[in-house]
This record gives sequence, structure tokens and C-alpha cells, in this order.
Amino acid sequence: MEEDDPLLAGRIPEQDRQVRLLLDSGLIEQCEAAFDDSVASAPNLVSSEWNRPIVLVNRAILAWRLGRISLALELAADAWTELDAEKHRDAETAHALSMLGYLLEGHSAPALELLSRAVRIAREVDEPATLAHCLLREGGTLAARVLVSGVSVERHLSDSLLRFDEVFRLETQGAVHRRALASSGRVLVALEELEVAQQRANSALAEAETAGDMYAQSLANWTLAEVCRRQNQLEQARTLGSRALHQAETVRETMLVNRISTDLASVCQRLGDHVGEATALRRAVRAANENIQVLQEGLGQALEQRRIAVHAQRKANAAEAAALRDPLTGLANRLGLERYAPTLLERSASQGGIPWLLLLDVDWFKDVNDGAGHSMGDAALREVASLLRAECRAEDLICRWAGDEFVVVLAAYSGESRTAGPAVAERIRAAVDRHGWRQVLGEVEQPPTVSIGAAAGPARLDELFTAADVALYRAKHGGRNRVEVDGPERREPLPAE
Repeated sequence: MEEDDPLLAGRIPEQDRQVRLLLDSGLIEQCEAAFDDSVASAPNLVSSEWNRPIVLVNRAILAWRLGRISLALELAADAWTELDAEKHRDAETAHALSMLGYLLEGHSAPALELLSRAVRIAREVDEPATLAHCLLREGGTLAARVLVSGVSVERHLSDSLLRFDEVFRLETQGAVHRRALASSGRVLVALEELEVAQQRANSALAEAETAGDMYAQSLANWTLAEVCRRQNQLEQARTLGSRALHQAETVRETMLVNRISTDLASVCQRLGDHVGEATALRRAVRAANENIQVLQEGLGQALEQRRIAVHAQRKANAAEAAALRDPLTGLANRLGLERYAPTLLERSASQGGIPWLLLLDVDWFKDVNDGAGHSMGDAALREVASLLRAECRAEDLICRWAGDEFVVVLAAYSGESRTAGPAVAERIRAAVDRHGWRQVLGEVEQPPTVSIGAAAGPARLDELFTAADVALYRAKHGGRNRVEVDGPERREPLPAE
């Protein structure tokens, strides 16, 4: 046996790779023992050293092929629970998604969705070995939609062939290459390109026999059997089909057994071999009933439960986000300030910056409410919130504290953190002062302005807030529409930057 799978070589334990090699070579008894040892050692092997979802899905496939359906479902469900393709878009995610698609069976819609997503991610990460594996599985799935149903849909066959051709362009070798050769040959048979199909199948068979890869041998012999059937060489087709079926059964690849036995039954029918036809059909039914339906239903339930759990988590996240937002302005509320500000202040300090907090109060707001009505007061608050967003950076935290008071926590300003607070505060004050309030509120006796207290110093929210509140008091009682600073020039000197 040879170790020729560079993609899995670095991503699953050596023991697991040996189990797959034993299985693909038809050494079932040794494989069973090695698989038991591999699963028993899971706590030690499935650690941060390996990519856990890939290990779990790989073992799920092995368990399924060995007829251990319950274990296969458990392992696949565990892998799916740990896999979040929305957050992780790397080679490991692509490979694990692709294997999950394979587990869902070739002609199912969920399988195609997972396999297509895996290919997209593999293209993004630009890793040829990963992309080749994902393309191989997607190509086989597209072909299966036609070959299993027996209905010739040329578009699916052409799409499948494109995937296999891309595998060849990636210049992969070993198992991926020979299986792509054999599988593409089977598609070419369906497209009536028999000469090229035969060449690819013979090349795949030679490579597979050298490597001891009985799975690829089965694929190649199946393709050659179909070439012979189309050429009306029925005796040879029956011999090759029987050989391919035996090899597929030996390596416990029941999906392949199902497809080959159906084609073999057709050959036997044309030969008038009714015993052979009946035997092939029984083997097809047995393969289907043994594992495929149970696995599909069970894994489908696991995936549906995962979908429901993800949906529930998203709703919970949305509810939590709503609880941290002020419904009128869309800014963070008091709870949001308490949740997010400490982290922002600590990050600013850790980056060598001076934390700043601005406390704003809308001047003349009571006059707006009393003179123009509460709806105009709400409009004024929304307008102030919009101006704050325009004058602050995306990474700054802007909150509506209460009523007509707002808080801004500034993220670290590199190189200018000592003067950042007063500069931003003055920019906000000026923007509100020159704003076209008449277009928003109509004729009002006193358009809104803002008084701002700015404070800098220790990275503690309560201390900064208290200092800014003192500065705001001075601004309000000093004539409003002004900025007062409780910072470096009014307090103890800050550390030099």
C-alpha cells in the first residue's frame, strides 16, 4: 500500500490514514481492528494538533463503510456541530464540508449544496490539494444524479466533466488523480465518447493496481464494463462488471455497489442471464437497504437539528443586540456602554493611547420639546445621533446615555491621543452648531447646540464618566455650546507617550 494523500496526511492522525488505506485495499479484518483502536484513542489524538472536524468526518465515513451506522451518525453530527463555515473559511472547513456532502449521498440536494460551498471556499484559500479533493467529490455527485436515475441530463454530465478536468489541470497525483481518471471515464461513456473513456479507465486501473487501491480499481472496471456494453461486447461487460461489483463490495462502498449492480443487471438481462440479473438486483437492493437510507435520514435529522440550533442562536444574538441598542437613535444604550466601553478603554491603553470619554448634553432641548412637540424632539435626537456618527470613527463607541445625553468613547488615536478628545469634541460641537436645523424642526426660537465635557486618564469607565460629568457641568454653566476638558491640563500630568 502507498500513502499518497497529501491533503489528509497533515490533517488527520497517522492511525486514521492507515485505517483508510486498509479499507480501500479490501483488508477488512485488519481495518476493523485498526478502526477500533483509532476510535478508542480519540481523546488523545483529536486535539489541537489535528483539525477536529476533518478527523470526525473522516471517521464517520469509515464507520459508515464498515456498517456502523449509529457511530457514523454520532461522529458526523459532532463534526457538523463544531463546523461553522460562516466564520471559518479555510482549507480545513472546505475539506470537512466536502466530506459531509459525500456522506449525504450523491444525488441529494443537501449534498450538492455542501459540496458546492466546499469548492467555493477551496478556491478562496487557493490550496490546490484541497480544491482537487473538493472538485472530485462534487464532480462525482453531479455524475451520480444522472447515472443513478438512468436519465441522461447532458448538462449535469458536462458540469461533472468540467470538475474532473480541473482536477487534472491542478496536476494532482495518487488517489485523487486515478479516481478522477476513472470517474471522468464513466461520465465520458454516458456522453458516448468511448475511446477516451477507455483510455482513462485503463490508466486509472494500472495506477490503482500498483497502489493496491481497490476502490479505484472498482471505478475503473465499472467504466470499462460500460464501454464494452455500449460496444455490444456483453460477455466482457459482464466479466468486468462482476469484477467491479466484487471490488466495491470488498471495500464496503455501498453507494458504488448500488450503481454497479444496477448496470450489471442490465447486461445480464441482455445476455438472457436471468439468474445473474436477479443476483445483481438483489445485491443492489441489499446495499441500498443496509446503510444508505438509514444514514441519509439520520444525518439529515442531525443537520436539521444543527440548522435549528444555529437559527435559534442567531435569534438570541439578535435579541441581545437589540437589548444593547437605543430604539430611537440606533446607538448603543446605557447597557451597551457598560458592555463594550471597558474593552475599548483597555485596548486603547494597551496600545499606548490615552483613553478619552466625551459626555454631551443637547442645549435647549426642553424648549424644542415644549415648543415643537415631542415628535420634533425625537427628530432632533436622531439628527444629533447622525451627526455624531459622521464626526466619529467607526471604531469609536457612541451611546445615548439617557434623555438628551450622549456618550462617546474614543478608540486609540495613534500619535495624537493627548489632543484627540478635545479635537473630536470641538468638531462635534461645530457640526451641531452649524447644522441646518430649520429644515428639520422648522421655525424654533433656539436651535439645538451641544455642551460637551471631555475627560482623559485611567482606563476605568466610572472614573472617566465622573470626570467628564464635572467638565460638562462647567460647559453648561459657562454659557453652553462649548467644550470643557477635564484632562491633562486640569489634572495630574499623564504619562509621556
